[in-house]
Formats: sequence, C-alpha cells, structure tokens
Amino acid sequence: MRALLIATCLAPAALHAQPAEEEALIRAVFATLQPISITENVEFCGYVGFDAAGMLVASNATRGNIDSCLANDPVNIEVITASYHTHGAFTPDYFNEVPSGTDMEGDEDEGIDGWVATPGGRLWYIDTDTMVTFQICGLGCLPSDPNFVAGDMGVIAESYAYEDLVTLLDE
Repeated sequence: MRALLIATCLAPAALHAQPAEEEALIRAVFATLQPISITENVEFCGYVGFDAAGMLVASNATRGNIDSCLANDPVNIEVITASYHTHGAFTPDYFNEVPSGTDMEGDEDEGIDGWVATPGGRLWYIDTDTMVTFQICGLGCLPSDPNFVAGDMGVIAESYAYEDLVTLLDE
C-alpha cells in the first residue's frame, strides 16, 4: 500500500495530460465559473463532450449547493467525455482542495472522466479508467478564493489513487 501511495504521488501529471483542446475549453469554463462559485459558495457542474457537428463543447452549468452538484442532462452534447465541477469557496470545514471519493465514484458510475476546480485555484483531472486523479496545475492557475489559506489541508500531492484519497479524506 505504501509503495502504491508513493508511486501515485510521484507520477507526473504531464504523463496524464489531456488533449490540449479539452484542457483549454475547461480552463475557459472555470475562468468564468470559479469567481461566481466562490462568491456564492456553491458548486457548479456540467459536462464536456461533442455536439452534433463534432465540435468540443461544454454544457451550460448547473448551480448546486455548498457541497454537491447534480448536472442537468445536456441538450447540446451528443457524446459526453467528462464532467466538470467547482468546489465553491474556501472553508476549513471541508477538504476541498482535492476531488473527493464521491466525485470519482460519480464519474465512474457515468462512465466518464472528470475535471474539478478548487478554491485555491487548482485544476484536477479524474481518470476513471485507472481511478486516479491528477493535478493538472497548482495553486492559482485558476481564479482562487481570496480567503483561501494555503496549507490548510497539509501537503497536497500531484495525484491520488481512489483508495488513498478516500483514506486521506476519512482521517
């Protein structure tokens, strides 16, 4: 187990880079949603995929609540490739600088991968084939909460296997 945790934490995110077009699209989506999510302290969520013309698109965002979001079925997407969601404003009450096990399970249940934006401005990618989440970019790469306290969760690894993440969040 320890070897798995060490190997998982040392795996460079670049080895798991997503297509540049999808990453650029999701960064643009989060650039718009993050400030609203932080100000209103709610999650926003939706889907990424291809429209009928084969263009990569993001669905309109669904407003969730403080700790969850259930996206509406997209009307503009024919093939869904991933979900996306924000984690709202910073609070010391939640470990919201990493995706949760529930985030990973929800994507796995839908048979898609996922993107997560955190209050500290991190961008995560959830790969449901391997059940590993990778930090695509760190603190401040997306809009962040001005009240965010770096280090509140301790050291944040570059990646987490599902089992390790669930253990971390249960502590």
